[in-house]
Amino acid sequence: MKRYVTFGEIMLSLRAPAHERFFQSPWLSATFGGAEANVAVGLARFGFDVSYVTAIPENPIGDACIGELKKHNIDTSLIVRQGDRLGIYFYEKGA
Repeated sequence: MKRYVTFGEIMLSLRAPAHERFFQSPWLSATFGGAEANVAVGLARFGFDVSYVTAIPENPIGDACIGELKKHNIDTSLIVRQGDRLGIYFYEKGA
């Protein structure tokens, strides 16, 4: 079976529930995403061996990020733990 390696930034995604706007909701859900991470998860769901290469901070958010990748059976052994920041993006569904 082929093995795939994805390289790139994984980010924290903050989303308002359902079709609410950010200013309408008292809370946001937090997940992880980013093009390369999404491709890695997709390939892993198809049963391919996938490794992910990136740098993730050595903090609880970084730990949660690693845990999420491992839930999808993605090899995280090539991830470097350094820095103290993770990119964030805000996602709002349209009407």
